[in-house]
Amino acid sequence: MVNFQKVSKKFGTTTAVSDLTFSIKEGEIVGLLGLNGAGKTTTMRLIVGALSPNEGVVRVNNYDPIANHLNTASLIGYLPENNPLYLDMLVKEYLKFVSAVKEKTSDDYFTDIIRQTGLIGYLNKKIETLSRGYKQRVGLATALLGDPKIIILDEPTSGLDPIEQEKIKDLIVNLGKNKTIIFSTHILSEVEDIATRLLILNKGIIVYDGENPRKLGSVEVLFKKYVS
Repeated sequence: MVNFQKVSKKFGTTTAVSDLTFSIKEGEIVGLLGLNGAGKTTTMRLIVGALSPNEGVVRVNNYDPIANHLNTASLIGYLPENNPLYLDMLVKEYLKFVSAVKEKTSDDYFTDIIRQTGLIGYLNKKIETLSRGYKQRVGLATALLGDPKIIILDEPTSGLDPIEQEKIKDLIVNLGKNKTIIFSTHILSEVEDIATRLLILNKGIIVYDGENPRKLGSVEVLFKKYVS
């Protein structure tokens, strides 16, 4: 579904990612790990076509996400780290707007997304009045509208309290039954519980690409081994 071949991206004289080569298959739940500045967000933005590589080839279902943006956009649901929402809109208004833009969303699917994200009792509230956790839920619902095959989540539980983190984590696990998911997080225990595969970046380079060991504390040990 997602393929990188020797992909590099620079911002001026700074290299954000260098010579990235990996493939992500349908149905995988990939945890993207690394310190701040390791290149996680850049990698995600390259997948969605928000950035173009300086070198190498990015493909999503064999499409170039820049040259064939409409094709790839319909395949991907994206929740960026800084969740962009129209704060002065009601939750229902905003999600209906997004649903209309994405076109493919049926009424039944729309209702199912509202149920999955726990927003049924919040549809008539202004987004600006919601807690951070519920704003994240609105962002997740936005990413899911249009029934994309690939879900990309950049720090989906950042800044949430432990209860909200657990709820979002459970939602991601449930989504992973039917979709390919790529997510980044600094909460290593979260990756341990969710991911089927780990990609660890250090200073823009892949230092580990393999299965999640799935033993208590094993991801932390692995992370400290490869990242300094």
